[in-house]
Amino acid sequence: MSGDLLPLRLTICGIHELDGFARADVSDVLSIVNPGEPDPEAFMRFGPHRRTTLRFHDVVLPTEGHSMPAEDDMRGILNFGETLARHGDARHLLVHCVAGVSRSTAAAAILMAQKNPGREAEAFLALLELRPRAWPNSRMVELADALLQRRGRLRAGLDAYYRAAIKAFDGMEDYIRSIGGREHELPKNDGG
Repeated sequence: MSGDLLPLRLTICGIHELDGFARADVSDVLSIVNPGEPDPEAFMRFGPHRRTTLRFHDVVLPTEGHSMPAEDDMRGILNFGETLARHGDARHLLVHCVAGVSRSTAAAAILMAQKNPGREAEAFLALLELRPRAWPNSRMVELADALLQRRGRLRAGLDAYYRAAIKAFDGMEDYIRSIGGREHELPKNDGG
């Protein structure tokens, strides 16, 4: 499904999985790590690649001691997407965050939606195959929606993904409720 949303291979992972892609012909990397953390050492084992690093925490509500995703961070993702489109030799994009569950999946879906206006729900639903058991960061999506002037279509796509993920993966809803600070992301029961 994602193959027609971006004209290159797309991989999403967490830091602990990076070594597995050192020989995967990765041409471009979007790296999202916590503030103050060093760049992952695994990149020293990668071949030549272009990398953009963003630093913010995986939070969706103001949390003491944490840097929330901000508009400038989303501009960084969107600028990365524009630059990626200009590279004629981009062949394999790797998007990672700490766990490969929230920030990286939101960023990947945002990049797919950026390139495909009107296909926002498809961009998010592609995550079901790309990164099963993901839970994209809603704050990132809402900020990107405003910057791209999609008038809620990114958020609607995210909600469609959330509903599909809850259906597809036993225990997902209970897991999100257990995290704390994220339960408001659960889709409302709309009778459907």
